[in-house]
Amino acid sequence: MKRMPARPDQGHLKKQAKELLALYRSNDPAATARFRYALPAAAGKTDAEIAALELRLHDAQSCIAREYGFASWADLQGFVLARRSQAEDPAKAVLYWLRLVYAGDIAGGNNRARPAAALRLFEESPGLLSDDPSLACAIGDEASLRRAIAHDPAWVNRPGGPLALPPLVAVAHSGLMQVPSFRERLLACARLLLEAGADPSQSVGNRWPPASVEAPAENERLSALYGAAGPNHDAALTRLLLGAGADPNDGESLYHSLENPVCTKLLLEAGARIEGTNALYRVLDLDDVETLRLLLSHGGSANEPPMGPPTSDWGSLLLWAIRRRRSPAHIEALLAAGADASATTSDGTSAYTAALRFGLPEVARLLQQADGAATLPADEAFVAACAQGDEAAARRIQAAHPGIVGTLSEAQLRQLPELAAQGCADAVKLMVELGWPIATRGGDWDASALNKAVFRGDAGLVRFLLEHGASWQEQHGFGDNACGGLSWASCNEPPDGEGDWLGCAQALVAHGMPAARPDPTSPDWVLVGGRRYVFSDEVTDYLLGASVAQG
Repeated sequence: MKRMPARPDQGHLKKQAKELLALYRSNDPAATARFRYALPAAAGKTDAEIAALELRLHDAQSCIAREYGFASWADLQGFVLARRSQAEDPAKAVLYWLRLVYAGDIAGGNNRARPAAALRLFEESPGLLSDDPSLACAIGDEASLRRAIAHDPAWVNRPGGPLALPPLVAVAHSGLMQVPSFRERLLACARLLLEAGADPSQSVGNRWPPASVEAPAENERLSALYGAAGPNHDAALTRLLLGAGADPNDGESLYHSLENPVCTKLLLEAGARIEGTNALYRVLDLDDVETLRLLLSHGGSANEPPMGPPTSDWGSLLLWAIRRRRSPAHIEALLAAGADASATTSDGTSAYTAALRFGLPEVARLLQQADGAATLPADEAFVAACAQGDEAAARRIQAAHPGIVGTLSEAQLRQLPELAAQGCADAVKLMVELGWPIATRGGDWDASALNKAVFRGDAGLVRFLLEHGASWQEQHGFGDNACGGLSWASCNEPPDGEGDWLGCAQALVAHGMPAARPDPTSPDWVLVGGRRYVFSDEVTDYLLGASVAQG
């Protein structure tokens, strides 16, 4: 593992990644060997196979991060920023470290916890932590907690430290819970605190902006149990807190536990109520049929109404499952639990018709058996054929009904961006080729198919849409255009996307989007079309280079 400089420089690390990529592209064997050693995608491959991977800047950045002992470039960046902040403002060194240990809802800000970076900073900063027992909670220092309890038994229920956290909250939300060498230490501290009389339902107000550590959102309480079952998804800590009497109905834990069904089951067995949590809608987002069945078997109602947008626009779990293009198994589970097969959307569209609009013929057959369905009119048959990518059927209907696209309702036309959001590229392409208005807006954030494809990083679909008349200036519901979606997605990399945001940028510039210019007020921002944006390093470099080429 490479040794990190005492004052690491983010710009220098970026330069290292670019130099490594340049060497790789020149077929330098040493560079290829570095990728083979550090990058999981290249492990065990020959030089020729690694060359065929056509690795890019984000791969080189990942390689550099791993050479320094970090699992990701984001972890390395988090460490570097915290280290430099410590050097520039030693008085706030602990606060910078805590923002790596805890997510923004606890530490203030919109960051995720970066436990690997926090651990590295802790190991390389002797004397970083004082004798403050609240800081001992973050790292699971049981001896320090015992001394604090012996000195002041009431301390176990008193907020303290730079983040004003009650001790059990500080333990349960610590991102170091995800580090194997710290997990048992933190569990031992949680047991000690409970044995000493800590309230198992300790909580703090959410600090996510616009709230803060100084002014938390008191109407949004984040409990110790939520830290265990939600962000840390730790079944042992969840079981411990529930066994001590933690309230499973804290408004957050069940919803956020769904990514670990063991935690979900523990909460349900402890009496967690499903109604009013939106957990059933969330589990459909996660595409987990077994956990859906678990919730339904513990009293979840298959006809639970949604709590708010975007689910409220669809009206029922069954319709939301269709909108999320879930499997026949999901639909069967809902129907078996009593879901109303005759449910309709706010504009009167039946579940059967909605299933066909989303290209789900097997689901439609299940609903037809459950509720019966009339013969489809020509317009719905046309939409269904397009959604299934059945070009022959769609063209037959269009030939029999010339101008049929012009007769479609707004709800039918909105299937273009809806299917783009779900990654149904074949259906989207067929719709466009048959005359669908390409700038039609729809979906959760009222966006066009192009905006949805950019967000997913689907460069192939982005190119297709632009070649067929889409414009990078098409607006979406957040008051921006494709450039804004490219900015957010390239930096945050949504997990359900295709991931080629560089390819999206190349396509957008080739079809009229201005290249970027440096922002004179900040090295981290660039200007595109007069607006300020932050992109991933790879996209930023391309956009700035395109500006040079254009100018």
